[in-house]
Amino acid sequence: MKIVGTGSFLPERVAANDDLAKIVDTSDEWISSRTGIRERRISIGDTTTDMAVKAATAALEDAGMEAEQLDMIITATLSADHATPSTACLVQGAIGAKKAVCFDLNAACSGFLYSLATAQAYMKAGMAEHILVIGVETLSKLLDWNDRSTCVLFGDGAGAAIVSKDEDRNVQIVMGSDGSKGNVLTCGAQKLHNCYYDGDKTIDTVSMDGQEVFKFAVKTVPKCVKEVLKQADQKVEDIDCFLLHQANMRIIELVAKRLKVPMEKFPMNLMHCGNTSSASIPILLDEVNKKGDLKPGDKIVLCGFGGGLTWGAIYLEW
Repeated sequence: MKIVGTGSFLPERVAANDDLAKIVDTSDEWISSRTGIRERRISIGDTTTDMAVKAATAALEDAGMEAEQLDMIITATLSADHATPSTACLVQGAIGAKKAVCFDLNAACSGFLYSLATAQAYMKAGMAEHILVIGVETLSKLLDWNDRSTCVLFGDGAGAAIVSKDEDRNVQIVMGSDGSKGNVLTCGAQKLHNCYYDGDKTIDTVSMDGQEVFKFAVKTVPKCVKEVLKQADQKVEDIDCFLLHQANMRIIELVAKRLKVPMEKFPMNLMHCGNTSSASIPILLDEVNKKGDLKPGDKIVLCGFGGGLTWGAIYLEW
């Protein structure tokens, strides 16, 4: 598997910490000192599908490909516009990827990693040559804007990558899940309600036990990275770039410390994007790519972690 193109899209509306301090009891110092986040983007018109289409179009342009060449579209999201049709199908219709098989995947903040792993499996099985993988979220519609513990953390956006079959490259994947701890990060529960059962019609907003998620991340991510590097027969010091889910600067700093890797190898964009869940890694990947910081042959580790609980890491070569 080779990444041949990347793209991303962020809504124009910037919500700085000082802006949110006018809505809830918080401050720039409180948010930034605990998370590293200074601002995030909030959609004021673009839907989940709209953002996915814009990121996909940018990725196709970067790859120098036409939509008709795509065999598959996989979209990672927990904030789709519809239960059906899938976001992937709507993207297909918008960009004209007529022969692509399309479906969505929900693994929360690990979604883009799970989608890349799924793409790799389809290509290894001989079922696809070129696959568009998208991570997109409109989390602003799922937040309780009176809850300062969650509403200050998240942002909207989309990132995309086009991957092509390449059997000569060393690609290794590690994934895991722990549903017994699923209640520490939940969102969007649709409760039973029908003609025979008069249940609660409300849909829950994001709820998170921040301390438990933090402990889970700093314990699981270093272990996951070491495991994928062992599979790849690589040493941690040989990796050129670590692209982690952008949830919290303190998590990334602790992971770097435990791996004994300088922070220079951990690019971040959470300062201006916040936590965009499944979109965070592909948005960051596109930023790093467009800056020219990735050279042919560079060894890269992508690592996601989040609701489910889920986690995953991928080793690949640029």
